[in-house]
Amino acid sequence: MSGEPLSAAEAMVRIRMAMQQGDLPGARATAEAGTNSHPGDGALADAAGDLALKSGDAAAAVEHFARACAIEPGLIDYALNHAIALQQLNHHGDVIALLTTHEKAGRQVARYGSVRALSHRSLGELTEAARWYDAALAVEPRHPRALHGRARVAIERGEADALARFDAALAVNPGDADLWLGKAQSLDVAGDFAGARAVAEQICAQAPGFTAALSFLSGLKLAAGEEDFTAPFADAATKAPQDPNIVAIQAETLAGLDHAAQATEVAAQARQRFPDEPHFALLEAIHAGSAGDWDRAEAVFTDLSLQSPTRALHEARHRIRGDQMERADALLEEVLAGDPWNISAWALRGIVWRLSGDARADWLHGQEGLVQLRPLNGRDGLIGDVVAELRALHAGSAMPLGQSLRGGTQTRGILFHRTEPLLAELHGAITATLEEYRADMPEFDETHPLLRQRGAVWQLAGSWSVRLNGGGDHHTAHIHPQGIISSALYLVVPEDAHSKVDKHEGWLEVGRPPTDLALDLPPIRSIEPQVGHLALFPSTLYHGTTPFGSAERMTVAFDVVTA
Repeated sequence: MSGEPLSAAEAMVRIRMAMQQGDLPGARATAEAGTNSHPGDGALADAAGDLALKSGDAAAAVEHFARACAIEPGLIDYALNHAIALQQLNHHGDVIALLTTHEKAGRQVARYGSVRALSHRSLGELTEAARWYDAALAVEPRHPRALHGRARVAIERGEADALARFDAALAVNPGDADLWLGKAQSLDVAGDFAGARAVAEQICAQAPGFTAALSFLSGLKLAAGEEDFTAPFADAATKAPQDPNIVAIQAETLAGLDHAAQATEVAAQARQRFPDEPHFALLEAIHAGSAGDWDRAEAVFTDLSLQSPTRALHEARHRIRGDQMERADALLEEVLAGDPWNISAWALRGIVWRLSGDARADWLHGQEGLVQLRPLNGRDGLIGDVVAELRALHAGSAMPLGQSLRGGTQTRGILFHRTEPLLAELHGAITATLEEYRADMPEFDETHPLLRQRGAVWQLAGSWSVRLNGGGDHHTAHIHPQGIISSALYLVVPEDAHSKVDKHEGWLEVGRPPTDLALDLPPIRSIEPQVGHLALFPSTLYHGTTPFGSAERMTVAFDVVTA
């Protein structure tokens, strides 16, 4: 009878036929019906998971693959499919737990090593990522994903053979634009700036929508001192005029280096070209406000139909500039209603409360122990050794795009992902100092954006070193919205910081608002830099450095996040 359910074998045949005809919804519907009729069939559950993943439904795929694994727990292919679906949901810890149970058999399967390595890399566990990519390549030396992933880990850890690894990956997969970008980045790290630029220009010419390459080439042009450093974006927009991402990132790149007026015009032009993209109207309002054109920003915000937490956050900045503190606070309350621990919203709220004379400003940032300057808990001589190591790294670094740095250089990538033993020692010393900071913090407070995390497991996220060289080099006031604690470890301090104390040259200012807010509000605290000392403070506090006249200033900084 036609109403009887298909057998498991018949369902699999129907699924294959539907896929051959390009009917993904039909294939998925057949698979779903088949799993309901045959709940103990692992192959059907696996097929249903695969089709869910192809349909973009990772959550459903996880459920189906989990069922397949429960039916046939020893089948590694099902476990790997389950792991890949979990990766789509960024559940990388679950991936490691799942694959660890298959480790013995997995060592002989290249796909296992590659999948597991990806999750280790995503968790910032680069040593383990390298180990498992190497295991995959030991089984299958030309495995494309393992070659690509291992090359990326090599450049992220500062390994000397990164360029050779990208060449090896390109020999297997020469059409991968991201591999070519990795090669360009490796050439840049190796000091072959002309070679890096030649490769980057070729990528941008052939793949104008590849915005990561456009950003990289723009960074090379900035490092070369070219005024029109965002020209790659403009060129790409003429080749791919239908792509809104190109001009959106161009505007953000310009704004990130204080060219807010130019960013405003780029956004305004994009607004005309993409009338159905309200994001460009929001960008125009944001950058017009930053450029000091309050009236233009006000006009755009008034007509803007887009309602979102991002709009509310940026309109709050606009209201602060207009001395409309009640409206600003209401908008920030709206953001925090949906995201109670949004660092950017709390940072602006602290400014609003200070300007309004609200006592909660002291609760948020004024409590004793929230801002500390502590000696680094490390051995004698560690600072000098680290300085020598980092000077070599800074010799091949440049001022990055989109950061607070104005002048000087910043090390590439995540500093504590590198393999140098000395940096691992510094990491340990910083971790020990962080525990001393924790001990001297105010008591736990579940309503406070930092103190609620007083007893949590902390770990370092992004980490980098900055070297400034005088002549006005400085950091603009900024925040790090991904962390809970921000930092500055002083390795080299300019003499001006001590000999001209009244001018506070090269000092860290904590709590001074960013210049685009146009507020006459002093910092909560100005910290005189001291070699071998670590400044720690809530990430909800804006911070920057004052310019200094000469000599060198070198720091290491990082964000603290909860595990």
